[in-house]
Amino acid sequence: MALETHASQASDTVHADVLSQSRLACYKARDAFYSCLEKESNKKPTESASVGLLYPLDCKKTRVKYEKQCRPTWVKHFDRQYCAKKRVQRLLDDNESRRGPLSLPQHSTFRPPCSG
Repeated sequence: MALETHASQASDTVHADVLSQSRLACYKARDAFYSCLEKESNKKPTESASVGLLYPLDCKKTRVKYEKQCRPTWVKHFDRQYCAKKRVQRLLDDNESRRGPLSLPQHSTFRPPCSG
């Protein structure tokens, strides 16, 4: 019984180290892909990825490595984060009239509630 407990503890330690290393490899591959996207942003995107992300052919190798190093759910999550960040950035940088808080139509007069 003590031997089984020791073996499971040892495998948990190794497993955590392996997970940490694979997570770091995933982050490096992700960062390489997104830096390629930023570097090649002036080129026409021809390849499609998850969640509608488009990228140029020059970034295909880094995308393949990214998808190989990371779990599919992580890839989808990171792609969603990147797209959301880009969408917000585009809204802020796109047009001066679209900056700042959203202005909603308001009534021209304010009537306090009736106090009968």
